[in-house]
Amino acid sequence: MSAAGIDALCVSVGSDLPYLTGYRAHISERLTMLVLDGDGTATIVIPKLEAPRVQPRGRAFAVHPWEETDDPVGIVGQLVGRATRVAIGSQTWSRFALALQAQDRRRSWVDAEDVMAGLRIVKSAGEISALRNAATSVDRVADEINEMRFSGRTELDVAREITDRTIAAGHQSVEFCIVASGPNGASPHHTASDRVIEVGDAIVVDFGGYQEGYCSDTTRMFVAGEPTADFKEAYAVLREAHASAVTFAGNWREVGHTASQIDAHARQIIGAAGYGDRFIHRLGHGIGLDGHERPYLVDGDDTLIEPGMAFSIEPGIYTPGEWGMRIEDIVVVNDTGVESLNNSDRNLRVVS
Repeated sequence: MSAAGIDALCVSVGSDLPYLTGYRAHISERLTMLVLDGDGTATIVIPKLEAPRVQPRGRAFAVHPWEETDDPVGIVGQLVGRATRVAIGSQTWSRFALALQAQDRRRSWVDAEDVMAGLRIVKSAGEISALRNAATSVDRVADEINEMRFSGRTELDVAREITDRTIAAGHQSVEFCIVASGPNGASPHHTASDRVIEVGDAIVVDFGGYQEGYCSDTTRMFVAGEPTADFKEAYAVLREAHASAVTFAGNWREVGHTASQIDAHARQIIGAAGYGDRFIHRLGHGIGLDGHERPYLVDGDDTLIEPGMAFSIEPGIYTPGEWGMRIEDIVVVNDTGVESLNNSDRNLRVVS
């Protein structure tokens, strides 16, 4: 904050608050906000009915409960005091951000993302352990999927079973479960539907959630019956691009890779095989308390890769109206290369 010329930091809903305090606020019309000023004084302004849920870490921050008839924005304003440059959490509701801005037009407000992302982008050993445990759980489920029947069932039905298995494997919640069959696979963020999976369909299965407060995210490919020759040919290219991108990321020490260079490496392989126009999204995203966070493996993100960073590597090839395919693993950068947290079978799996 000092280096950026920031006098006070205000974070509300989202993952910055639990990262700093261990407390994740309910998303509601009642304002919860941590105010941290330049001398290190920290206070959580919180609805009185929520205050019992807060467990201060030692005496690192004070708790200021507010009554239903109080003005929480006014309380935050008093705590901000004479600060002239304030960083505000990027996920703060606009109603609160606008009300705070209106209090004192002499204050300037900036996005807290640059301050917080710099802290969160490199994970501690404890965070990596939590990510590894979450990945192990979804790996177990990914390999169990081989036993499931797909043909004759709706995407929704299959998604529900995968969700139940993921909870049983140790997750507290499943945030998404993409089951995209046949032509639906060409939509990378397809929502599982009532489409009945047919024999011959390729199926993209991408799922993840929260375990120990940290995220999982993995994608594996299935085919109900024997895949076509052109599909197998494309999948071989996808496997090469995925494996090569993981290896390339692991060589970060030798050439000082940026996030965008890893994306470009995978994209070159897919493009050389003639599928470049069908790789329609970035190669990956950071992961931690949020499913998507910095760094982003995409052209223009020049973040230098360093130990402790965790991100997905997930190349995809999509043919509109026919099929889609994607392979996704979470990797963590270490002193010697990268560790793949996901290690379930990456082969194209034939299911009934």
